[in-house]
Amino acid sequence: MGPRRHIVSVAAGALACALTPSLTLADHACSAPADVMRLAQPLTRTAQRLARHEPLIIVAIGSSSTYGAGASSPANTYPSRLAVELKALFPKETITVVNRGVNGEEVPDMLKRFADAVIKEKPDLVLWQVGTNSVLRDKPLGPASPLILEGIRRLKAIGADVVMIDPQYVPRVIAKADAEGMVRLIATTAKQGDVDLIQRFAMMRWWHDHEHMDFSDFSSPDNLHMNDWGYACLAKQISASIVEAATRSVAVTGVSHQRSAISRLP
Repeated sequence: MGPRRHIVSVAAGALACALTPSLTLADHACSAPADVMRLAQPLTRTAQRLARHEPLIIVAIGSSSTYGAGASSPANTYPSRLAVELKALFPKETITVVNRGVNGEEVPDMLKRFADAVIKEKPDLVLWQVGTNSVLRDKPLGPASPLILEGIRRLKAIGADVVMIDPQYVPRVIAKADAEGMVRLIATTAKQGDVDLIQRFAMMRWWHDHEHMDFSDFSSPDNLHMNDWGYACLAKQISASIVEAATRSVAVTGVSHQRSAISRLP
């Protein structure tokens, strides 16, 4: 049996109200340093689709933390929550988020699924989460970079914007000697591939070290996956990063009529 395909469309007006939990947990609010969440590259294709009021397709591919292990329901995975956040920001636009996460996968497994799981969807934006399972299984870091670069090459060949997502900062990951090495490798590889990076590891470390949140506040009891609050905050931060990068993209390309159009979006 093939991987289950979860699609979350933000075209339905009632979705945001139905799925929105509070993002305040005790004394903690969803926050992240601006320099951690700001995307280095402008999201040119995403900006163009929004500015022209054309449907936007986002594919989230990865392993269990994309699929949503640790969430109380499929509605509380980060791709589902991302759809809600984008619906709130762009209520008149048609934005579809496709969840292509599969539990336990590493980069080679995902590359094998690219043709059917990602490219067939004709995505405008791909969010690619990698690294955690290789670290947990004590795999050598070296082979990961060329494989990630091959994946980036294939995604850019179809004209999609690409954003990498690095591992989660949780006890079972940070206990591994190569955890921070994998984070650095993904950052370096994203830069080499000229694509963006969501620094999830740094964001979650910020929650723990600077916001003084306990791991149980944002991760599930298995000490590996995120919980509903963690996924919701991740989605909120990703949506803000997408909007900022897409708006900047229009400015960078110098297409003034597109900038004007996107600036009028709610």
